[in-house]
Amino acid sequence: MVGPLEQALLAAMIFVIMLGMGASLTPRDFVLAFRRPYGLMVGVVSQYGFMPLIGFVLALTLPVPEVIAIGILIMSCMPGGTTSNMFTYFSKGNLALSLLMTVTSTVFGVVLIPLLLILYAGALDVEIPRENIVATLLLLLVPVGVGMVLRRVNANTGAVVEFGGSALALFFIVFLVVSWIPRNWGFLLSTGWATYAAALGLGLVGIAVGYAFARALRLHPRNARTVALETGIQNGPLAIAIVAFTWPADEAQAVMAVPVLYSLFIVLVSAGVTLLFRRANLAAEQRMPDGLL
Repeated sequence: MVGPLEQALLAAMIFVIMLGMGASLTPRDFVLAFRRPYGLMVGVVSQYGFMPLIGFVLALTLPVPEVIAIGILIMSCMPGGTTSNMFTYFSKGNLALSLLMTVTSTVFGVVLIPLLLILYAGALDVEIPRENIVATLLLLLVPVGVGMVLRRVNANTGAVVEFGGSALALFFIVFLVVSWIPRNWGFLLSTGWATYAAALGLGLVGIAVGYAFARALRLHPRNARTVALETGIQNGPLAIAIVAFTWPADEAQAVMAVPVLYSLFIVLVSAGVTLLFRRANLAAEQRMPDGLL
C-alpha cells in the first residue's frame, strides 16, 4: 500500500516532474506543433489510438481480476513522458519529434484520457471514478503551467527546472524499488503471471506497433525509432499519481500494480531496444533526408 509519507513524497515528486515538463515548453513549441499537422496526427494516433487498444486487448485476454484490468487501462491511456525523450536521444532518434509528441500527448490527454477510460472501461464492464481522475489531471496541469511561466521569465531557471524534473523522473524508479516494492513484497509474490505479462507487454507491444506504424508511413528510420519509443514509453509516474490520489489505500495497491511494474520494466525494455536501434544506425541511413517526418 501507499502510506502517508509515500503519498506526500509522491505528490512532491510528481509536482517537480510536471514542473520540469512545463519548463521544457515554450509557446513556440505549440505553434510549431500546429504547423506540422502530420506530426500531430502520428503522435495522437500512436499514443491514444494504439496504446489504449493494446491495453484493452491485454486486459480482455489475460486472466486478471477487475482491479488489475483497471490498472492496465489507466497505464495504457497515459501520455508520453520525459523518459521517452531521453531514450530517443540515446537511440539517435529525432529529439524534436519526440518533444513534439510528448507535448501533444500531454495537452490532448486532459480530454482524451477520461474519454478513453470511459470507453474501454465500459467495454470491459468495470467501474472507474472518472470525476476524480479528471480532477487529478486538471490539478497536475498547474505545475506544467508554472514551469512554462518560469521558462518565460528566466530561461536559465527554466533550464535548471527542466533538468531537475527529468532527473527526478529517473529517481522516481529508484524510489519505487527501495520503498514501494519492499513494503508490498508479499502482494507481488502472490500476484499472478498475467499481471507481470501485462506490465511487460504494454511497453514491448507498444514499441513494436509504433515502429511498424511509422515504417508503414515510410518515415525516416530516425523518426520511426522516435515514434516507436514515444508509443511504448508512457508516463508511469503520472499513472501512479492518478491511482494514489483517486482510490483508497487498500484498493490502490492492486490498481497500482501494473503502473508500478510497468515503470520498472519499461526502463529495461527501452534500454534493450535502444541498443538495437543504435546498432541499426547505419551510415547509409545517415545519408537519407532528415526532415521532421
